Amino acid sequence: MGPVGGPDPSILAPRTTAAMAPGLILALAAVVLATSFLSGVFGMAGGMILMGVLLSFLSVPSAMVLHGTTQAASNGWRAFLWRAYVDWRILARYVVGSLVAFASFVAVRFVPDRALVLIALGLMPFAVMAVPARMAPRVDRRLGAESAGFISTALQLISGVSGPALDLVFVRTELDRRHVVATKAVCQVSSHLMKLLYFGAVAGSDTGGLGWPVLAMSIALALTGTTLSRSLLERLTDAQFRLWTQRIVMGIGLVYLAQGLWALTQR
Repeated sequence: MGPVGGPDPSILAPRTTAAMAPGLILALAAVVLATSFLSGVFGMAGGMILMGVLLSFLSVPSAMVLHGTTQAASNGWRAFLWRAYVDWRILARYVVGSLVAFASFVAVRFVPDRALVLIALGLMPFAVMAVPARMAPRVDRRLGAESAGFISTALQLISGVSGPALDLVFVRTELDRRHVVATKAVCQVSSHLMKLLYFGAVAGSDTGGLGWPVLAMSIALALTGTTLSRSLLERLTDAQFRLWTQRIVMGIGLVYLAQGLWALTQR
């Protein structure tokens, strides 16, 4: 990981020079479409998968930039589709906490390495499940949304993803699945934009050689996957929504935890 005062230059370079290979671009297109569809249904999980895929061929800062671009587009479009269900008061309070986290990271200019990102991705669902219900913050309670903004944005800047943690502060509220997905989406947009600003400006990253055409393709596919997911979300019950969210995220977490521990041993 980078020292205080600046990132380690070794993690700013792309992990491979084959980033523009047609096969890689097609694979990325399929992953963006599939993960955007998954996120559109469950409000998370897709972002975790996409982050892991990007880390396999990009440096951490470059992966953060591309991930933030596609996820901001996906969450933004999801928020637009479900805009009637967004709780804007929760968003305003969430942004306050996000700004505090962002300022803290800017002060130290911390940049994680690949092993730390994977381990954080893997541990996140289990850490969230371990939090007792009585201790878990809720966005509909005093300081709950502010705490969620701080924690979620900090996790975004460490692992690129904060869906499971954000789910923790929403799942025990009285909001139904539509309100949960819509309000989480706008909250995620704010955190992804801060991640883009942090790794694009503070860490000085680029898009790892993928170029703006690939970025534009990723945004278009993210919007498409999110749009296609709406009909499936409408058919799910609230009980099914919560059950499958937990199963999928825990499974993904196990895979990333194993990958992160393996990467740690290869240092």
